[in-house]
Amino acid sequence: MAGWVALLRGINVNGITITMADLRAVFRGLGYTDVRTVLASGNVLFTAGETDAAALKATIERALSDNFGYQAWIVLLGVDALDRVARAFPFDAERDGWHPYVVFGSARTALEELLEAAGEPDPETEQVRPGTGVLYWQVRRSIGINSPFSKLSGKARYRSTTTTRNLRTLNKLIAAAPGA
Repeated sequence: MAGWVALLRGINVNGITITMADLRAVFRGLGYTDVRTVLASGNVLFTAGETDAAALKATIERALSDNFGYQAWIVLLGVDALDRVARAFPFDAERDGWHPYVVFGSARTALEELLEAAGEPDPETEQVRPGTGVLYWQVRRSIGINSPFSKLSGKARYRSTTTTRNLRTLNKLIAAAPGA
């Protein structure tokens, strides 16, 4: 049995409201065990006998779309892979006055395009670095969603292929994983 993390994109915003109890029920209905949600932003931990990530992802997206009536898109990672992503955060995650984020994408090309479009951010307000299958982003709290990178990643072109999580959320997911 493998431990997985599903990061849902775009729920509980823009009119797509899903309770965490309903979300857990869908995952349990698919036969997954140890189903847990962390926060109310679409973070699901579960255990599955299936080890084919692409097959799992397709099954989950179809079930979410069928049950909640929206075009579902998720990032699916093994718990161990998520732990490696979090540990590789290249900035000072405890830097006072800054937020640490990880941007996940459905395809490497989406992340590469986003990184290229970002250019060289002003290091006084934000920093962006590529990682293995992710982009690492750190931004001043006082700038937040008004930063150039935030505005860029929020464009419709990237919204359907990327999702962002605070590093602290990722660490909570890792700590809550079965067997942690």
